[in-house]
Amino acid sequence: MDHGIFPKATPQMSARRKELAPEIHDAFTEFSRTVFAEGALPEVTKQLIAVAVAHTTQCPYCIRGHTRLAHRKGATDEQIMEAIWVAAEMRAGGAYAHAAIALDALGGDHDHS
Repeated sequence: MDHGIFPKATPQMSARRKELAPEIHDAFTEFSRTVFAEGALPEVTKQLIAVAVAHTTQCPYCIRGHTRLAHRKGATDEQIMEAIWVAAEMRAGGAYAHAAIALDALGGDHDHS
């Protein structure tokens, strides 16, 4: 069966992950639960951050899951899209800022006035 590039996440896959490394799986699950719990930041804000980060890391599973969770926690479609645009700007901004490394590699100041 063709799943495209990424296989569909299934309960069987999750069970297999846990079976192969149960202590690590349980620790990660608890860590995730703690990170996304209501705290200094509301849960909806944490999920919007996760949506943005998921787009930056380009994890399709995270994009799908955290988009749904953000919506479930009360984020609007517009807020979710705006979080995605923040991620896009940050990724583009990183490339722009790192041009300093390329310019440095080219050597010296090239004042052409």
